Amino acid sequence: MKNPGKIQPPVFPPEEILFPEVKLVTLSGGVPVYTIESGTEDVVRAEFTFRAGQAREDIPLLASTVNMMLTEGSQRHSSEEISSMLDFHGSFINPYCEKDRAGFVIFFLPKYSGELLKLAREIVFEPAFPEKELRALMNKRLRWFLTNREKVQNLASDKFYESVFGNSHPYGRQTSEPDFEGISSELTRVFHKTHYNLSNLAVILSGRFRKDTIEMLEDLFSSPLTEPDLPPLAPLPEKGKGEKDIYVHKQNAVQTSIRIGSRTINKRHPDYPGLKVLNMILGGYFGSRLMRNIREEKGLTYGISSSLTSLDLSGFKVISTDVSNENRKLATDEIYMEIDKLRNIEVEEAELGIVRNYMSGEMLRMFDGPFALAESFRAAWEFGLDNDYYRRLAEKIKSITPDEIKALANTYYNIEELYEISAGDR
Repeated sequence: MKNPGKIQPPVFPPEEILFPEVKLVTLSGGVPVYTIESGTEDVVRAEFTFRAGQAREDIPLLASTVNMMLTEGSQRHSSEEISSMLDFHGSFINPYCEKDRAGFVIFFLPKYSGELLKLAREIVFEPAFPEKELRALMNKRLRWFLTNREKVQNLASDKFYESVFGNSHPYGRQTSEPDFEGISSELTRVFHKTHYNLSNLAVILSGRFRKDTIEMLEDLFSSPLTEPDLPPLAPLPEKGKGEKDIYVHKQNAVQTSIRIGSRTINKRHPDYPGLKVLNMILGGYFGSRLMRNIREEKGLTYGISSSLTSLDLSGFKVISTDVSNENRKLATDEIYMEIDKLRNIEVEEAELGIVRNYMSGEMLRMFDGPFALAESFRAAWEFGLDNDYYRRLAEKIKSITPDEIKALANTYYNIEELYEISAGDR
């Protein structure tokens, strides 16, 4: 009899993925509230999200600074008082500022809904932007910046964004030391007034919230305000930098950090679900081709990955790894070889089956629990999509064929169009 401990358990791919039921309530002031009532624990997640990300800023650091200053004091309470109120009620806040959106998520117990939704409104609409706290924040951020300038991973990533999107656009614009002195309280107030207002707000509510929560939101977020029109996004340059092979020298660096990629389609494009499968095969999980070749077989790195990211105006794909300085050329040659294989040789069904099972499992995790449901909802909603996007993705995972993958690789992975950015010490 075989050793039971060495027998691989059977694999049962999910027959059907149940997508969340999201209800929309529009407050009388026009603010959309998306609700996902789910979960077993008495915890509420409320997200207040705005089109106020880095793509909206005219100068570096402005959007992220405004977002970080929201909890640094309001017209009614100091930052210490805000922190004390959150602690007293067992609540916490996660602010975020991404390329396209900014806002914050607050977690709280349903019994404190009234107090904490009122505090959330104060934080989001009544920040004081005190000069002392602003200068302290910018000094701290400058120290972070100078520390990060010593890391080849950050140098490579920053140069990648600049090369792919151009330094004239917020997606690719780079931060320099003088920028930290250029942020003033007045600039933060103007940006906040323009972008953090009711006409630009959406609320995503999930968990076991009280039945009167919508009434509370109606009272707090429906007051009439005179608000400026949101300025249009800066147009994305047609192309990035012409130079595609760039080396950033960092003296005494022990390793070289590599980024290889380019712009690509975003979630709105019908090819995106298939491209997700292709990316997974190439470098999207631990059993991917890049990991097997460059980590497991060649031993050139501790880790290598490829990722696919959607932005409002575009998207990008990037392969990332760190290797010893002397192995840079070998590693990049192997990366291009793996891309070339996908362009010329059809994926075998056995490998594709593993990827199908892995991605199906990942989708189940994306909808496991109310907070994961909320995050997955926003990831589609912010592109004007709904659950049909996830249905198409699930169907593509099941049905994609090897010849489709090969065709996608030839369409979206033209090696001549890829940027290769390396940062290290030659």
